[in-house]
Amino acid sequence: MKKTTFNVITKNLILGLFVIMLTASFTSCSKKVAFQTSTIVPAARGDVKVTKDENKNYLIQIKLENLAEVKRLDSSKEAYVVWMETEDSMVKNIGQIKSDSKFLSSKLKATFETVTPLKPTKIFITAENDSEVQYPNNQIILTTGNM
Repeated sequence: MKKTTFNVITKNLILGLFVIMLTASFTSCSKKVAFQTSTIVPAARGDVKVTKDENKNYLIQIKLENLAEVKRLDSSKEAYVVWMETEDSMVKNIGQIKSDSKFLSSKLKATFETVTPLKPTKIFITAENDSEVQYPNNQIILTTGNM
């Protein structure tokens, strides 16, 4: 009789731990998507990681490498601007990319991070004359496509 009770308790504990682990994996669900190759800055590479947090907000993290300085582009713009497209096709300026170019660094690196309550379906980067523009121009530097 004691052996059966012990097995039932052990079985319930293992099942409980499994449910907790499964629930935790759903609450911190993240998606990582690579940017498509750019025709304007072909050497640029990067990815976007979108994570839904416990407050049902979306953390967007971008890592980029080999992104040319924005002033070196043919169109000589002032800022790289990150845009997000939502499920209802709304396009929103979510910030400016700050590059990290160090002396004697062989790669231009940049990172970006923001939080939004809206679910992103596409992330893209444009070169703009002003970082606070409300609508993107037609020159897309990098895009994820649909997520």
